[in-house]
Amino acid sequence: MARYGYFLASEEHEPAELVRQAKLAEEAGFEALWISDHFHPWLDEQGQSSFVWSVIGAISQATTLPIATAVSCPLMRQQPAIVAQAAATSAMLTEGGFTLGVGTGEALNEHIYGDAWPSAEQRLDMLEEAVHVIRELLSGRLITHVGRHYTVQTARLYSTPQVPPPVFMSGFGDKAIRLAGRLADGFMSVQPNADFVRLYRESGGDDRTVQGGLKVCWGSDEAQARKTMHRLWPSDEIPGEAAQLLPMPRHFAQLAELVTEDMITAPCGPDPDVHIQGIREYTEAGFDEVYIGQVGPDQEGFFEFYAGQVLPRLREDDA
Repeated sequence: MARYGYFLASEEHEPAELVRQAKLAEEAGFEALWISDHFHPWLDEQGQSSFVWSVIGAISQATTLPIATAVSCPLMRQQPAIVAQAAATSAMLTEGGFTLGVGTGEALNEHIYGDAWPSAEQRLDMLEEAVHVIRELLSGRLITHVGRHYTVQTARLYSTPQVPPPVFMSGFGDKAIRLAGRLADGFMSVQPNADFVRLYRESGGDDRTVQGGLKVCWGSDEAQARKTMHRLWPSDEIPGEAAQLLPMPRHFAQLAELVTEDMITAPCGPDPDVHIQGIREYTEAGFDEVYIGQVGPDQEGFFEFYAGQVLPRLREDDA
């Protein structure tokens, strides 16, 4: 049976609002949480980018839902030793309900110290080493690591959970997915692509958990909901590698001018069948868990709608 979670958008909502939404998600019957980790939003229109580790701490005291970063980049802006410490603390506060989701990141968030943006292949190599360092530190042992990309000198985490949190990895290219299959405890994607799931499992992922995420816009008026989605998240429709390469929200806004309302593919409006079909694209592609995020201000309406008309039908179909 699939598990259905809520996707918290740090780019769109203030930190206290994210905590409130986490509580609403639990009350509505969602079983887990994703939360994005950004320094900048994709667009100025989205308007937020709180520090994810502080928000996770607050959420851990407000709900009992497990939570995963979707995803953190432990390469440049946040180096592996600091991510390991943050993950250990988050795992303790959630009493074992934390998953560290990692990926190779975007220049949008990682360029801020002025470092050159590495190639995709370099970033994958950095990510593999970073995950090794993180896992070594999560053991609670004193470590020294001198590698190709990172040096960690006589470091030890003193506050560690009894069981280290799992490390999931995102990816949409073959090399990234193969690395995830070899290295990660689970796979994450925002594309309902059955080939991704198949490649992950064939590359060593076997029966490990595969998580997917999508955004929707519930609203009583389908046309207005589509306008809201187009205003706030046209960046989701920008294809190719631009999402990894562009350094500023204004650059995404410039490309987003090419995205028209009829190009929006996310479920919008009040029809539960539309929302269920969007979610089913993930489960039919082989995803074990699906995380749904509501775009726009009407969070209460969304949670009431999903609690009454979407989640019960999904679970009835799964039974």
